[in-house]
Amino acid sequence: MSLEGRTIALVEDDPIMGESLVDRLTLDGAKVHWFSTCRAAAAGIAEQAPDIVLCDIRLPDGTGEDIYAASSAVPDAPPFIFMTGFGDIDQAVRLMKNGAGDYVTKPFETSAFLARVEQLIRARTPPDEPVLGVSARMAETERLLRRFARLSAPVLLQGETGAGKEVCARFLHDLSRGGHPFMAVNCAAIPKDLLESELFGHERGAFTGAQARHRGYAERAGKGTLFLDEISELEPKLQAKLLRLIEDRVFHRVGGEEPVRIQARLVCATNADLSARVRTGAFREDLLYRINVLALQVPPLRDRPDDIEWLAERFFQEFSREADTELLGLSANAVTALCGHGWPGNVRELRNRMERAAGMALGPWVLPGDLFPENAHVPERPAATLEEGRNAAEKRLIQQAIQEAGGVLGAAASRLGVSRTTLWEKMRKYGIDG
Repeated sequence: MSLEGRTIALVEDDPIMGESLVDRLTLDGAKVHWFSTCRAAAAGIAEQAPDIVLCDIRLPDGTGEDIYAASSAVPDAPPFIFMTGFGDIDQAVRLMKNGAGDYVTKPFETSAFLARVEQLIRARTPPDEPVLGVSARMAETERLLRRFARLSAPVLLQGETGAGKEVCARFLHDLSRGGHPFMAVNCAAIPKDLLESELFGHERGAFTGAQARHRGYAERAGKGTLFLDEISELEPKLQAKLLRLIEDRVFHRVGGEEPVRIQARLVCATNADLSARVRTGAFREDLLYRINVLALQVPPLRDRPDDIEWLAERFFQEFSREADTELLGLSANAVTALCGHGWPGNVRELRNRMERAAGMALGPWVLPGDLFPENAHVPERPAATLEEGRNAAEKRLIQQAIQEAGGVLGAAASRLGVSRTTLWEKMRKYGIDG
């Protein structure tokens, strides 16, 4: 990535330094707006909406912190890199805690400085192609995750089963901790008596069968991401240990005395209402506060219908390539069927249906029956006699009446113009379940 087409606000009162930076940034393709006072910078940043602000600290009519305070009060504020000729550690710490992108002391190496500028712009710039979906809901979800990637605080992903919480967690990991391990732990899938050892590890001899030291998920995550799915299923003892891990950034292996420092980012996910679990005493309130620093609700698939066809096409390309089929794609009727389905299993259900269709469709196009075989009607054997045909028609009529009556047999009998007793006799004759 270069600075081609990017808009940069430069706040610098030193004419030599300012001109030098303008020349270099312009040479790299950026459009630079240079301001030398706080008043001009505040008005210019609000008007130009730059991709990044490069800001001196000491200015004739104020400080760079004043400009940052005003600019960061609005949504989608640009990142700031502060530049100063007077290195002050306390000031740098304060600025970074307040959300500044970086803090450099003059003179600085230009190439490293420009690399940092590009990195901060890249972190807030969405790609040309969507990653999680094309709907407005998922575009907002992707935008928030990109903002979360600039921070290191715990993240809580909430949403229905199969909505894509782990996909969002991996996307966040790739943005912020790519190149490091992504350790996913399903807290509901591991037996409770083993979960502590699997999560935090154990020392040799900690319990029967512990013949060697075991490094748990928290340790193996390294500088990457520790993803705890179904966090609501943690038992109280482990909730307390997780709280201590978050607060102190250290943990102890089972049977161990030496503290182990965790470097990974914590991302949790659940489909449960954690606030309701707090009220019933099943989940610690203090732990909820600690994991709920950055929260995101992943919308179910039925609430983002624009994503259905887009996801289906992506899954089709993936599975048809794996199955090495000659399928051409989804038929128009298949797309209509997909968009009309309620998707109780969310994206996971869509993925499973597309995998089956890509492997089982006889082609050349995927049809509705390939996606929803449970809705396909097996053709009935033609009636051999008049009596068989009459019985088949009567059976269908009774089934339809029961369905339209919502299973209430008295109402179904009235629809058919027969008594309840007669209806029962017909149902037994035809093997209709009451």
